[in-house]
Amino acid sequence: MRVVVIGAGVMGCAAALELSRRGVGDVVVLERAVPGAEASSAAAGMLAAQVESKSDDERAMFVRARDGYAAWATELRELTGVDIGYKKSGVLELATHGDELARLARVVGDSRAAGLRAEMVDVAGALAIERELAASELAGAAWFPDEAQVDPPRLLRALVAAVARAGVAVKSGATVTSILEEGGRCAGVALDGREVLHADAVVLAAGSWSSLVPGVPSALPAVRPVRGQLVMLEERPPRLSTITFLDGAYVVPRGDGRVVCGSTMEDVGHRREVTAAGVSAILAAAMRIAPGLGAAELARVWCNFRPHAEGGPQIGRSPLPGLFLATGHHRNGILLAKLTAEQVAGALLDGVA
Repeated sequence: MRVVVIGAGVMGCAAALELSRRGVGDVVVLERAVPGAEASSAAAGMLAAQVESKSDDERAMFVRARDGYAAWATELRELTGVDIGYKKSGVLELATHGDELARLARVVGDSRAAGLRAEMVDVAGALAIERELAASELAGAAWFPDEAQVDPPRLLRALVAAVARAGVAVKSGATVTSILEEGGRCAGVALDGREVLHADAVVLAAGSWSSLVPGVPSALPAVRPVRGQLVMLEERPPRLSTITFLDGAYVVPRGDGRVVCGSTMEDVGHRREVTAAGVSAILAAAMRIAPGLGAAELARVWCNFRPHAEGGPQIGRSPLPGLFLATGHHRNGILLAKLTAEQVAGALLDGVA
């Protein structure tokens, strides 16, 4: 069986690795640029299942994905020697007024009702967890000790090495010009230069470019890009240790002095620009969380595109038999990568075999 995967980011490589693990001997991953050049390289790497979920069903899926990362991190390190930076750093979500405290109390209550660890803490409790906070603004916080993080570039490096070891072919500079349809089902892809790759199945993992691939069924929800700008600060020695949210902004300390601060959410198409306004807003929010970050070194600014689909992630079967989906994950692509790969591989082998 041959399977072609469109997209060599974290999602595409994870799907290819899972397919190989399940016995698919001919897997080809196509990437129009270089592996991980898009959303995979821009993510903050938060595994914030309880904080990011919006419903009971979503929380159950997100928590399952988060809790599977410890074993996956070990597996990838043993296979490739790459440490993906997995650690259970916890999330502290701050409130500055009563309405926000009430909302956080509901989130904590829902988590506890689902058997998950979460608690409300007062200002003193928040400072006991993260002493660098701006205490004067705080009304309280919610603490989620089991939330975690990974380093996305390291994760991508481990996955690229793992698929290579598994014998998966990764072709860079390969632009898909159409999805081929024969007899009412997907039969492969056509590439730039008129090359045709016939396949028993195709996995669409092209992120925010997914809807632009010719031949994608029009019945699918459109996947559109949402630009996110991020800032990397460096502080030596590191003083922050906890992922912290405030009013939609966040800081993610890596533990080695690097602190990822984010992020904007901009509906500007595929305009790859880092703007003065975006960076200014991110820095202001980060220093509102932890004023001491004002003395940190500004190490890097960058942006990329989150793939957003109405109705949430597109995972598994598509309306076109033989075409399978792994796209539209928006803010949670890193979190859901392994779980998506498992679901796609299961659906594909069930539908093609």
